[in-house]
Amino acid sequence: MLIGTVIGVLPGLGPTATIALLLPLTYEIEPATAVIMLAGIYYGSMYGGTITSVLLRLPGEAASVVTVFDGHQMAMQGRAGPALGIAAVGSFIGGTVSVIGLILLAPPLADLAVEFGPPEYVALTAFGILLVTYLGTKHPVKALCMAALGLLLATIGQDAITGTTRFTFDQVELFDGLDFVAVAMGLFGVGEILYNLEQTEKAEQIKTRIKNIWPSRRDFRDSSGAIGRGSVLGFVLGVLPGGGGVISSLASYALEKRRAKDPTRFGKGAIEGVAGPETANNASSTSAFVPLLTLGIPANVVLALIYGALLIQGITPGPQLIDQNPDIFWGVIASMFIGNLMLLALNVPLVGVFVQLLRVRAGILAAFALLITMAGVFSVNNDPFDMWVVLVFGVVGWLMKKTGFEPGPLVLAFVLGSILERAFRQSMLLSGGEFDIFITRPLSGTIFALMAAVVIYSTVRGIRRQRRGRPAALYADQLESAAPGQDTPGARVRGDLVDP
Repeated sequence: MLIGTVIGVLPGLGPTATIALLLPLTYEIEPATAVIMLAGIYYGSMYGGTITSVLLRLPGEAASVVTVFDGHQMAMQGRAGPALGIAAVGSFIGGTVSVIGLILLAPPLADLAVEFGPPEYVALTAFGILLVTYLGTKHPVKALCMAALGLLLATIGQDAITGTTRFTFDQVELFDGLDFVAVAMGLFGVGEILYNLEQTEKAEQIKTRIKNIWPSRRDFRDSSGAIGRGSVLGFVLGVLPGGGGVISSLASYALEKRRAKDPTRFGKGAIEGVAGPETANNASSTSAFVPLLTLGIPANVVLALIYGALLIQGITPGPQLIDQNPDIFWGVIASMFIGNLMLLALNVPLVGVFVQLLRVRAGILAAFALLITMAGVFSVNNDPFDMWVVLVFGVVGWLMKKTGFEPGPLVLAFVLGSILERAFRQSMLLSGGEFDIFITRPLSGTIFALMAAVVIYSTVRGIRRQRRGRPAALYADQLESAAPGQDTPGARVRGDLVDP
């Protein structure tokens, strides 16, 4: 939780890059401990980004962009303490509600998933890739291209069924395929380092003390409804592949503004505009573990990395996880209760300390991160070839960021590619090469029908947006320009220009 909060405070890093850098550590610790550590970093960073959003108008993490609108206005009015306090309380409540929902929903969902065969897994993995790439990104075509590249990279190495080598160019190092840790650390670690070094904007220095962090009774009364609605909304959106913290916080802000008696207060320091989105993004980061632990489908890029960490340990998340590895499943859930308490205990008294981290120069952080990356990837297999893979994919990741391509879909497809291929080949063997097996089976047919509905709906919605002058696209541009580590790290946000 401490590492996650620090990472959330530092603009440009984010949980994805940090988890990618720490993947080599998972080799040396127990599987349950590894997942608990990575999960703590994930939802710890969800709150860490709030601190700089409120105090500096500089989101430390993409999901905290919406918090800028009212959080910074509260800080300008001398109420930075209550803004940060209600965000911590809301995050705690949202995370706790989401854990309870996870306990209730996960076991029956896992029991249902036991009935899944190869065709159902083909449908699920394809659906997950489609949702994350097509709905969770600004440029669907570019995202789908990256997903296709990820699937291609997943085929490098020996064929899982025939044992023949593919795309190895007679290089012995490629016979086992590309190492997931090296690819992830290159794209997210080295790629983010190179990209962030180009950014010149610096955060202003904090000189005033932050007081009265614990919210008043009036603050709790004004924000209680937003916290309750944010908890439910965040849980539901987090379960859906492609949901994530950005979408849940945005949806919560729009909901609170629509329900408000005086919507003009939003963007001018409304505490509901901080409590709702912060609750929703923390709830969604917890509920995103539902499809990962029960179906083996990562809901977003961060969970794809956690999925990779489990594969490194020889454990495949899915319907059998509860029965075969109950210590991991229930251990992670128990740790979430403790983690949410730690979130509250750490962030309320230590806000001033975390803000001072912004004084560290980006070049110093980059040098340490690069050193840890190269040493970490070498320690995994003691193979210098993996270090070259990291450097190559680091440059690729940097170029992707420069040109508007997103590395997330590539990594997600790379992780799911082997599962998709194996399930597809098994389905073809079962059906004698007939493709109708994916449609005639009820579960897989339903999932493919949902995929078609998603594509049709998104296409029609995109056409309507263009006819109306593309207001949603303009809003997406505002959000992306405010999210460090996305397209233009460190850019400022003007809440008065944006209307969810």
